[in-house]
Amino acid sequence: MQLSGILPLLILAVYVSAHGEHHDHEDQMPLDYVRFPYEPIYRGLNGEITADAIFSGITTFAKLPWVQCLTKDSDVPFDIAFIGAPFDTATSYRPGARFGPSGIRAGSRRLTLYGGYNVPLQVNPFRSGLRIVDCGDIPVTPYDNKYAINQIERGHKALLQREAFSPLGNDSATGETLVPLSLDGKNHPRIITLGGDHTIVLPLLRSINSVYGKISVIHFDSHLDTWKPSVFGGAPSDQAAINHGTYFYWASQEGLIKNGSSIHGAIRTTLSGPEDYDNDDESGFQRIEAREIDTIGTDGIIKKIRDTVGDNPVYLSIDIDSIDPAFAPATGTPETGGWSTRELRTILRGLEGMHIVSADIVEVAPAYDTNAELTTMAAADVLFEVLSVMAKTPLGKIRAANSA
Repeated sequence: MQLSGILPLLILAVYVSAHGEHHDHEDQMPLDYVRFPYEPIYRGLNGEITADAIFSGITTFAKLPWVQCLTKDSDVPFDIAFIGAPFDTATSYRPGARFGPSGIRAGSRRLTLYGGYNVPLQVNPFRSGLRIVDCGDIPVTPYDNKYAINQIERGHKALLQREAFSPLGNDSATGETLVPLSLDGKNHPRIITLGGDHTIVLPLLRSINSVYGKISVIHFDSHLDTWKPSVFGGAPSDQAAINHGTYFYWASQEGLIKNGSSIHGAIRTTLSGPEDYDNDDESGFQRIEAREIDTIGTDGIIKKIRDTVGDNPVYLSIDIDSIDPAFAPATGTPETGGWSTRELRTILRGLEGMHIVSADIVEVAPAYDTNAELTTMAAADVLFEVLSVMAKTPLGKIRAANSA
Protein backbone atom coordinates (compact mmCIF):
# COMPACT_ATOMS: atom_id res chain seq x y z
CA MET A 1 0.00 0.00 0.00
CA GLN A 2 1.35 3.41 -0.91
CA LEU A 3 2.01 6.11 1.74
CA SER A 4 -0.86 8.17 0.34
CA GLY A 5 -3.23 5.33 1.21
CA ILE A 6 -1.79 4.71 4.69
CA LEU A 7 -1.86 8.34 5.87
CA PRO A 8 -5.67 8.72 6.02
CA LEU A 9 -5.93 5.49 8.02
CA LEU A 10 -3.31 6.71 10.51
CA ILE A 11 -5.14 9.98 10.96
CA LEU A 12 -8.42 8.11 11.52
CA ALA A 13 -6.78 5.81 14.09
CA VAL A 14 -5.37 8.75 16.02
CA TYR A 15 -8.78 10.49 15.99
CA VAL A 16 -10.64 7.39 17.22
CA SER A 17 -8.14 6.74 19.99
CA ALA A 18 -8.38 10.34 21.15
CA HIS A 19 -12.15 10.67 21.02
CA GLY A 20 -13.43 7.14 21.54
CA GLU A 21 -16.03 5.37 19.45
CA HIS A 22 -18.94 7.56 20.58
CA HIS A 23 -19.47 11.25 21.17
CA ASP A 24 -20.71 12.20 24.63
CA HIS A 25 -20.63 15.99 24.40
CA GLU A 26 -21.78 16.38 28.01
CA ASP A 27 -18.41 14.98 29.11
CA GLN A 28 -16.44 17.44 27.01
CA MET A 29 -15.91 20.36 29.39
CA PRO A 30 -13.58 23.27 28.69
CA LEU A 31 -10.46 23.69 30.78
CA ASP A 32 -11.07 25.44 34.12
CA TYR A 33 -14.82 24.85 33.74
CA VAL A 34 -16.88 26.35 36.58
CA ARG A 35 -20.62 25.60 36.65
CA PHE A 36 -21.65 28.78 38.46
CA PRO A 37 -18.82 31.32 38.17
CA TYR A 38 -19.06 34.55 40.13
CA GLU A 39 -16.92 36.27 37.52
CA PRO A 40 -15.79 35.59 33.94
CA ILE A 41 -13.47 32.59 33.71
CA TYR A 42 -11.30 33.91 30.89
CA ARG A 43 -8.21 35.73 32.11
CA GLY A 44 -5.18 37.49 30.69
CA LEU A 45 -1.55 36.44 31.08
CA ASN A 46 -1.23 38.01 34.51
CA GLY A 47 -4.53 36.64 35.80
CA GLU A 48 -6.58 39.79 35.30
CA ILE A 49 -10.06 39.61 33.81
CA THR A 50 -9.93 40.73 30.19
CA ALA A 51 -12.48 42.21 27.83
CA ASP A 52 -12.50 39.11 25.62
CA ALA A 53 -14.54 37.43 28.38
CA ILE A 54 -17.31 39.91 27.55
CA PHE A 55 -17.65 39.86 23.78
CA SER A 56 -16.73 36.21 23.15
CA GLY A 57 -18.56 33.00 23.88
CA ILE A 58 -22.27 32.24 24.06
CA THR A 59 -24.29 35.40 24.73
CA THR A 60 -26.29 34.98 27.90
CA PHE A 61 -27.62 37.86 29.97
CA ALA A 62 -24.57 39.58 31.52
CA LYS A 63 -22.51 36.45 30.75
CA LEU A 64 -24.42 34.50 33.40
CA PRO A 65 -24.22 30.69 33.44
CA TRP A 66 -26.53 29.08 30.88
CA VAL A 67 -28.73 26.47 32.54
CA GLN A 68 -31.29 24.51 30.50
CA CYS A 69 -33.88 24.92 33.23
CA LEU A 70 -36.82 23.54 31.24
CA THR A 71 -35.09 20.38 30.00
CA LYS A 72 -31.99 18.50 31.12
CA ASP A 73 -31.11 20.93 33.97
CA SER A 74 -34.61 21.02 35.44
CA ASP A 75 -33.24 19.79 38.78
CA VAL A 76 -30.75 22.67 39.15
CA PRO A 77 -32.01 25.18 41.76
CA PHE A 78 -31.50 28.93 41.47
CA ASP A 79 -32.51 32.19 43.15
CA ILE A 80 -33.06 34.45 40.14
CA ALA A 81 -33.48 33.29 36.55
CA PHE A 82 -33.64 35.17 33.27
CA ILE A 83 -35.94 33.56 30.71
CA GLY A 84 -36.90 34.70 27.21
CA ALA A 85 -40.45 34.74 25.82
CA PRO A 86 -39.96 35.43 22.08
CA PHE A 87 -43.59 36.23 21.20
CA ASP A 88 -44.83 39.17 19.10
CA THR A 89 -47.93 38.00 17.22
CA ALA A 90 -50.38 40.16 19.20
CA THR A 91 -48.93 43.57 18.37
CA SER A 92 -50.98 46.39 16.88
CA TYR A 93 -48.23 48.32 15.05
CA ARG A 94 -44.63 47.22 14.52
CA PRO A 95 -43.73 43.53 15.05
CA GLY A 96 -40.24 42.28 15.89
CA ALA A 97 -40.22 41.82 19.66
CA ARG A 98 -39.74 38.08 19.16
CA PHE A 99 -36.10 39.02 18.72
CA GLY A 100 -36.13 41.01 21.97
CA PRO A 101 -34.62 38.29 24.18
CA SER A 102 -31.57 37.83 21.96
CA GLY A 103 -31.20 41.59 21.51
CA ILE A 104 -31.36 42.32 25.24
CA ARG A 105 -28.77 39.64 25.92
CA ALA A 106 -26.48 41.24 23.35
CA GLY A 107 -27.03 44.63 24.97
CA SER A 108 -26.11 43.19 28.37
CA ARG A 109 -22.69 41.84 27.44
CA ARG A 110 -20.67 44.62 29.03
CA LEU A 111 -22.62 44.74 32.33
CA THR A 112 -19.83 42.81 34.05
CA LEU A 113 -16.96 44.36 32.08
CA TYR A 114 -15.79 46.24 35.19
CA GLY A 115 -17.10 43.74 37.72
CA GLY A 116 -20.83 44.58 37.99
CA TYR A 117 -20.84 46.74 41.13
CA ASN A 118 -23.89 49.04 41.24
CA VAL A 119 -22.55 52.28 42.73
CA PRO A 120 -25.84 54.05 43.65
CA LEU A 121 -27.31 50.92 45.24
CA GLN A 122 -23.98 49.83 46.73
CA VAL A 123 -24.35 46.19 45.68
CA ASN A 124 -22.89 43.81 43.15
CA PRO A 125 -25.82 41.50 42.37
CA PHE A 126 -23.49 39.01 40.68
CA ARG A 127 -21.47 38.67 43.92
CA SER A 128 -24.40 38.85 46.33
CA GLY A 129 -24.29 35.14 47.13
CA LEU A 130 -27.42 34.44 45.09
CA ARG A 131 -27.39 31.86 42.31
CA ILE A 132 -28.40 33.81 39.20
CA VAL A 133 -28.73 32.01 35.86
CA ASP A 134 -29.93 32.45 32.29
CA CYS A 135 -32.42 29.71 31.40
CA GLY A 136 -32.58 30.51 27.68
CA ASP A 137 -36.00 30.90 26.06
CA ILE A 138 -39.41 29.34 26.49
CA PRO A 139 -40.31 27.52 23.24
CA VAL A 140 -43.05 29.68 21.71
CA THR A 141 -44.92 28.94 18.50
CA PRO A 142 -45.46 31.86 16.08
CA TYR A 143 -48.47 30.16 14.47
CA ASP A 144 -51.11 29.91 17.22
CA ASN A 145 -51.49 32.67 19.82
CA LYS A 146 -53.68 30.63 22.14
CA TYR A 147 -51.15 27.81 22.22
CA ALA A 148 -48.22 30.24 22.57
CA ILE A 149 -49.79 31.99 25.56
CA ASN A 150 -50.27 28.60 27.18
CA GLN A 151 -46.63 27.71 26.47
CA ILE A 152 -45.46 30.90 28.19
CA GLU A 153 -47.62 30.25 31.26
CA ARG A 154 -46.45 26.64 31.58
CA GLY A 155 -42.80 27.58 31.05
CA HIS A 156 -42.92 30.36 33.66
CA LYS A 157 -44.72 28.14 36.17
CA ALA A 158 -42.12 25.42 35.70
CA LEU A 159 -39.50 27.87 36.97
CA LEU A 160 -41.48 29.85 39.53
CA GLN A 161 -43.05 26.92 41.36
CA ARG A 162 -39.69 25.47 42.35
CA GLU A 163 -37.97 26.28 45.62
CA ALA A 164 -35.14 28.80 45.60
CA PHE A 165 -31.52 27.74 46.00
CA SER A 166 -30.68 30.04 48.93
CA PRO A 167 -32.53 30.25 52.25
CA LEU A 168 -34.21 33.53 53.18
CA GLY A 169 -32.09 34.12 56.24
CA ASN A 170 -32.75 36.90 58.75
CA ASP A 171 -33.99 40.46 58.54
CA SER A 172 -30.99 42.79 58.20
CA ALA A 173 -32.44 45.39 60.59
CA THR A 174 -33.83 43.24 63.41
CA GLY A 175 -32.00 39.94 62.96
CA GLU A 176 -35.32 38.08 63.13
CA THR A 177 -36.03 35.10 60.90
CA LEU A 178 -37.84 35.89 57.65
CA VAL A 179 -40.80 33.86 56.41
CA PRO A 180 -41.76 33.56 52.71
CA LEU A 181 -44.43 35.71 51.08
CA SER A 182 -45.89 32.87 49.01
CA LEU A 183 -49.23 31.16 49.61
CA ASP A 184 -47.61 27.77 50.21
CA GLY A 185 -45.04 29.11 52.69
CA LYS A 186 -42.09 28.11 50.51
CA ASN A 187 -39.25 30.32 49.31
CA HIS A 188 -39.63 30.54 45.54
CA PRO A 189 -37.12 31.95 43.04
CA ARG A 190 -37.67 35.17 41.12
CA ILE A 191 -38.04 35.17 37.36
CA ILE A 192 -37.04 38.04 35.06
CA THR A 193 -38.66 37.59 31.66
CA LEU A 194 -37.27 39.05 28.44
CA GLY A 195 -40.10 39.81 25.99
CA GLY A 196 -41.69 39.57 23.64
CA ASP A 197 -44.65 41.89 23.20
CA HIS A 198 -46.62 42.95 26.27
CA THR A 199 -49.28 40.27 25.79
CA ILE A 200 -46.92 37.87 27.58
CA VAL A 201 -47.78 39.51 30.91
CA LEU A 202 -51.20 37.82 30.98
CA PRO A 203 -49.75 34.29 31.15
CA LEU A 204 -46.99 35.55 33.47
CA LEU A 205 -49.56 36.96 35.92
CA ARG A 206 -51.47 33.67 35.76
CA SER A 207 -48.25 31.97 36.80
CA ILE A 208 -47.60 34.53 39.56
CA ASN A 209 -51.14 34.00 40.85
CA SER A 210 -50.45 30.28 41.34
CA VAL A 211 -47.75 31.13 43.91
CA TYR A 212 -48.72 34.53 45.40
CA GLY A 213 -52.43 34.97 44.69
CA LYS A 214 -53.67 38.43 43.72
CA ILE A 215 -50.65 40.65 43.14
CA SER A 216 -49.96 44.38 43.09
CA VAL A 217 -48.45 45.57 39.83
CA ILE A 218 -46.03 48.37 38.97
CA HIS A 219 -46.33 49.00 35.26
CA PHE A 220 -44.02 51.36 33.37
CA ASP A 221 -45.44 52.07 29.93
CA SER A 222 -46.54 54.88 27.67
CA HIS A 223 -49.89 53.08 27.23
CA LEU A 224 -52.59 51.93 29.65
CA ASP A 225 -52.96 48.38 28.29
CA THR A 226 -56.28 48.03 30.15
CA TRP A 227 -58.44 48.75 27.11
CA LYS A 228 -61.58 46.76 26.56
CA PRO A 229 -61.21 44.44 23.55
CA SER A 230 -64.11 46.16 21.82
CA VAL A 231 -62.12 49.40 21.94
CA PHE A 232 -58.62 48.10 21.21
CA GLY A 233 -58.66 45.83 18.18
CA GLY A 234 -62.40 45.35 17.91
CA ALA A 235 -62.25 41.71 19.10
CA PRO A 236 -63.07 40.04 15.74
CA SER A 237 -62.43 36.71 17.50
CA ASP A 238 -61.92 35.47 21.03
CA GLN A 239 -58.21 35.13 20.47
CA ALA A 240 -57.84 38.53 18.81
CA ALA A 241 -59.41 40.03 21.92
CA ILE A 242 -56.21 39.16 23.82
CA ASN A 243 -53.43 41.45 22.63
CA HIS A 244 -50.77 43.85 23.87
CA GLY A 245 -53.35 46.55 24.60
CA THR A 246 -55.90 44.43 26.48
CA TYR A 247 -53.96 41.92 28.59
CA PHE A 248 -54.38 43.93 31.83
CA TYR A 249 -58.13 44.13 31.19
CA TRP A 250 -58.24 40.34 31.07
CA ALA A 251 -55.91 40.01 34.08
CA SER A 252 -58.32 42.21 36.04
CA GLN A 253 -61.33 40.20 34.85
CA GLU A 254 -59.59 37.00 35.98
CA GLY A 255 -58.90 38.44 39.44
CA LEU A 256 -55.13 38.40 39.10
CA ILE A 257 -54.50 42.06 40.06
CA LYS A 258 -54.71 43.49 43.57
CA ASN A 259 -56.95 46.50 42.99
CA GLY A 260 -56.05 49.85 44.49
CA SER A 261 -52.39 49.00 45.05
CA SER A 262 -51.33 48.83 41.40
CA ILE A 263 -49.98 51.73 39.38
CA HIS A 264 -48.91 52.78 35.89
CA GLY A 265 -45.93 55.06 35.29
CA ALA A 266 -44.83 57.12 32.24
CA ILE A 267 -48.34 57.19 30.69
CA ARG A 268 -48.66 59.56 27.72
CA THR A 269 -50.91 57.77 25.25
CA THR A 270 -53.83 59.21 23.35
CA LEU A 271 -57.22 57.76 24.29
CA SER A 272 -60.42 56.79 22.57
CA GLY A 273 -62.01 59.13 25.13
CA PRO A 274 -62.07 59.95 28.87
CA GLU A 275 -63.95 56.70 29.47
CA ASP A 276 -60.66 54.85 28.94
CA TYR A 277 -59.52 56.24 32.28
CA ASP A 278 -62.77 55.10 33.89
CA ASN A 279 -62.10 51.61 32.60
CA ASP A 280 -58.52 51.83 33.85
CA ASP A 281 -59.81 52.73 37.33
CA GLU A 282 -62.11 49.70 37.26
CA SER A 283 -59.13 47.53 36.30
CA GLY A 284 -57.48 48.47 39.58
CA PHE A 285 -54.76 50.94 38.56
CA GLN A 286 -53.69 54.39 39.58
CA ARG A 287 -51.67 56.47 37.10
CA ILE A 288 -48.57 58.61 36.87
CA GLU A 289 -48.44 60.64 33.66
CA ALA A 290 -45.04 60.99 32.01
CA ARG A 291 -45.29 64.79 32.16
CA GLU A 292 -45.52 64.73 35.97
CA ILE A 293 -41.77 64.32 36.12
CA ASP A 294 -41.54 68.02 35.16
CA THR A 295 -43.36 69.07 38.32
CA ILE A 296 -42.71 66.45 41.01
CA GLY A 297 -39.45 64.99 39.72
CA THR A 298 -38.19 61.45 40.18
CA ASP A 299 -38.52 61.68 43.98
CA GLY A 300 -42.20 62.54 43.68
CA ILE A 301 -42.80 59.66 41.28
CA ILE A 302 -41.03 57.21 43.59
CA LYS A 303 -43.15 58.42 46.51
CA LYS A 304 -46.38 57.94 44.54
CA ILE A 305 -45.38 54.38 43.67
CA ARG A 306 -44.37 53.45 47.20
CA ASP A 307 -47.48 55.05 48.72
CA THR A 308 -49.69 53.11 46.30
CA VAL A 309 -48.07 49.68 46.60
CA GLY A 310 -47.10 49.82 50.27
CA ASP A 311 -45.60 46.61 51.66
CA ASN A 312 -47.49 44.33 49.29
CA PRO A 313 -45.66 41.77 47.16
CA VAL A 314 -45.47 43.34 43.72
CA TYR A 315 -44.92 42.31 40.12
CA LEU A 316 -42.89 44.73 37.97
CA SER A 317 -43.58 45.07 34.25
CA ILE A 318 -41.51 47.44 32.12
CA ASP A 319 -42.35 48.39 28.55
CA ILE A 320 -39.25 49.83 26.91
CA ASP A 321 -41.50 52.51 25.37
CA SER A 322 -41.76 54.12 28.81
CA ILE A 323 -38.38 55.55 27.76
CA ASP A 324 -38.51 58.30 25.14
CA PRO A 325 -37.69 57.06 21.60
CA ALA A 326 -34.75 59.48 21.55
CA PHE A 327 -33.11 56.99 23.95
CA ALA A 328 -34.89 53.75 23.00
CA PRO A 329 -36.26 53.88 19.44
CA ALA A 330 -36.54 50.14 18.84
CA THR A 331 -40.03 49.36 20.03
CA GLY A 332 -43.38 48.36 18.60
CA THR A 333 -45.46 51.43 19.48
CA PRO A 334 -43.17 54.40 20.18
CA GLU A 335 -44.51 57.54 21.84
CA THR A 336 -42.56 60.79 22.16
CA GLY A 337 -42.45 62.75 25.41
CA GLY A 338 -41.19 59.89 27.57
CA TRP A 339 -38.65 59.60 30.34
CA SER A 340 -34.93 59.39 29.74
CA THR A 341 -33.02 56.21 30.46
CA ARG A 342 -31.38 57.96 33.42
CA GLU A 343 -34.75 59.00 34.88
CA LEU A 344 -36.22 55.50 34.65
CA ARG A 345 -33.10 53.98 36.22
CA THR A 346 -33.32 56.47 39.07
CA ILE A 347 -36.97 55.61 39.66
CA LEU A 348 -36.21 51.89 39.65
CA ARG A 349 -33.47 52.37 42.24
CA GLY A 350 -36.10 54.12 44.34
CA LEU A 351 -37.94 50.79 44.61
CA GLU A 352 -35.22 49.43 46.91
CA GLY A 353 -36.78 47.52 49.79
CA MET A 354 -39.97 46.66 47.91
CA HIS A 355 -40.83 42.98 47.55
CA ILE A 356 -40.60 42.50 43.78
CA VAL A 357 -41.57 38.86 43.27
CA SER A 358 -40.71 38.78 39.55
CA ALA A 359 -40.36 41.18 36.64
CA ASP A 360 -40.24 41.56 32.88
CA ILE A 361 -39.13 43.93 30.18
CA VAL A 362 -41.05 43.88 26.91
CA GLU A 363 -41.57 45.40 23.45
CA VAL A 364 -37.86 45.55 22.56
CA ALA A 365 -37.75 45.11 18.76
CA PRO A 366 -34.06 45.20 17.74
CA ALA A 367 -34.75 45.59 14.01
CA TYR A 368 -35.61 49.26 14.61
CA ASP A 369 -32.56 49.98 16.76
CA THR A 370 -29.56 52.10 15.88
CA ASN A 371 -26.22 50.59 14.95
CA ALA A 372 -25.07 51.58 18.44
CA GLU A 373 -27.67 49.25 20.05
CA LEU A 374 -29.19 52.08 22.09
CA THR A 375 -32.44 50.29 22.92
CA THR A 376 -31.04 46.88 23.81
CA MET A 377 -28.39 48.48 26.02
CA ALA A 378 -31.07 50.59 27.72
CA ALA A 379 -33.18 47.47 28.33
CA ALA A 380 -30.21 45.60 29.79
CA ASP A 381 -29.26 48.52 32.05
CA VAL A 382 -32.83 48.82 33.30
CA LEU A 383 -32.79 45.14 34.24
CA PHE A 384 -29.44 45.63 35.98
CA GLU A 385 -31.20 48.06 38.32
CA VAL A 386 -34.08 45.60 38.86
CA LEU A 387 -31.63 42.77 39.55
CA SER A 388 -29.73 44.94 42.03
CA VAL A 389 -32.93 45.85 43.92
CA MET A 390 -33.87 42.16 44.06
CA ALA A 391 -30.42 41.21 45.35
CA LYS A 392 -30.75 43.70 48.22
CA THR A 393 -34.31 42.72 49.22
CA PRO A 394 -35.13 39.15 50.31
CA LEU A 395 -38.62 37.89 49.47
CA GLY A 396 -39.63 37.49 53.09
CA LYS A 397 -41.28 39.21 56.01
CA ILE A 398 -40.85 39.08 59.77
CA ARG A 399 -43.31 36.67 61.34
CA ALA A 400 -46.02 38.48 63.29
CA ALA A 401 -45.81 37.91 67.06
CA ASN A 402 -49.32 36.43 67.29
CA SER A 403 -48.63 33.94 64.48
CA ALA A 404 -45.51 32.41 66.01
